[in-house]
Amino acid sequence: MTPRDEDAVRARMPADVDAPDKVVYGLTFRQLAILAVAAVAGYAAWNALHTLLPVPVLLAAAVVLGGVVFGVAVGRRDGLPLDVWFLAGLRYRRSPRALTTTGTTARTPDWVQAPPGTVLLPAPLNLPADAIGDDGQITLVDRAGGTTAAMVAATSVNLALRTGEEQAALIDTFGRWLNSLATPTQIVVSAQPVDLASCARNLARVADRLPDPALASACADHARFLADLAERRDPLRRQVLVVTRAGAGEYGGQHSTTARRRAEGTVRALSGLGVTARVLDGPAATAALAAAADPYRPPRPGGLAAPDAVITGPAASSRNPNPRKEQR
Repeated sequence: MTPRDEDAVRARMPADVDAPDKVVYGLTFRQLAILAVAAVAGYAAWNALHTLLPVPVLLAAAVVLGGVVFGVAVGRRDGLPLDVWFLAGLRYRRSPRALTTTGTTARTPDWVQAPPGTVLLPAPLNLPADAIGDDGQITLVDRAGGTTAAMVAATSVNLALRTGEEQAALIDTFGRWLNSLATPTQIVVSAQPVDLASCARNLARVADRLPDPALASACADHARFLADLAERRDPLRRQVLVVTRAGAGEYGGQHSTTARRRAEGTVRALSGLGVTARVLDGPAATAALAAAADPYRPPRPGGLAAPDAVITGPAASSRNPNPRKEQR
């Protein structure tokens, strides 16, 4: 790396810019509050039990419980403080395991033989999206009304293969796009499984019908390679989605195309990073939302009607309005 490259990346930022401030002894206010509450509870327990239990027993219990409380206060797991992690686990254990779009009742019906204990009924599924247009704009459920969103599919950029100047230029371009955002914008990076077994089976069937023996052999060999890769590995593909939003009062109330405009502006801004991006239309946005809801299901096939589309069937034939009368 040249001295010029070193100057380009000399300014660094901490990775965790949202880290809470340290108050005393490297502890945050949240950690101090947990320890203070535990200390007050321990003092109250000491005053209530020191006349009933031996002092060594109380001291041993205080040391054990104090160590547990200190570990919960300063410990972290999966990027979260332990107290937040435990509360999230408790909410998950008490939350329903299934969601439904139909109405739910507050209690178990009389004709259902519920097992003893608490029964977690399905909770109502409140989707934030109300409708998806043909141009890909998503109507959001908002109290103010008129809020729309659009989705942009983008590829990723490998910074490790760039020089210092190129990395600084890409980060500067990305920072200018972030500073230009005036509405909530969501960037979703997900990894989805790739079904190589189906591709291998399709290639194996096609290889038998190829006229050239050399091409058929190469196709069969590639099918075996894909089948072996699917058996030994768990291949994944990365998907990057950028969701832009627009309110009802923007562009003089013309919010019907505002989200689409913002998505197109996002495509132009990301093109400066060397990213291949495109605005998703209605079927593509529907497939992306369906894959986000259930990533392990095969992709939504094309040609299916959108949820708000009107489906009409062929008109009934008037030649035989009542076939039973003809049989008589």
